[in-house]
Amino acid sequence: MSLEGKTVFILVEKIYEDLELQYPRVRFLEAGATVKIVGPQEGATYESKHGYPQKADVAAKDVKGSDCDALIIPGGYSPDHMRRTPDMVRVVQEAYDAGKVVAAICHAGWMLCSADIVRGRKVTGFFSIKDDLVHAGGEYVDEECVVDGNLVTSRTPADLPAFTKAILKLLGDGE
Repeated sequence: MSLEGKTVFILVEKIYEDLELQYPRVRFLEAGATVKIVGPQEGATYESKHGYPQKADVAAKDVKGSDCDALIIPGGYSPDHMRRTPDMVRVVQEAYDAGKVVAAICHAGWMLCSADIVRGRKVTGFFSIKDDLVHAGGEYVDEECVVDGNLVTSRTPADLPAFTKAILKLLGDGE
């Protein structure tokens, strides 16, 4: 089974973790999904922690979270910048409310907190944001990948295989 006909949004902002954006982008393209890079401004280029540029295909203000099948939020320090743009937070809330797969890795839990979708959910993330996730009402666990309904969370780039596999499974292209 492939992901043809499925749309995956990947959020971008400056100082994203290279692998946490590029690994899922390539994996979902390989599986046949349409991948849209969503940023604060269409056509703007955002640099990663290591200087790798990524252009936004579309501005957050021009999409609805319900227009995707999955939404992926990479970590690094980009989630702290993403949540300063209300439309970026709105897209996450809409995707979650529409029952779409919402996946966050590393520091991306900050966006989940800002979107107020952690309360009562089992989640993980980079250890330094544990307090943020707990204070937002989440139950923090230290595991490589946690799936709670339509919410998928992981801790670090080392967890990317489990993270991506969990998203694929929820989209119907996994084991």
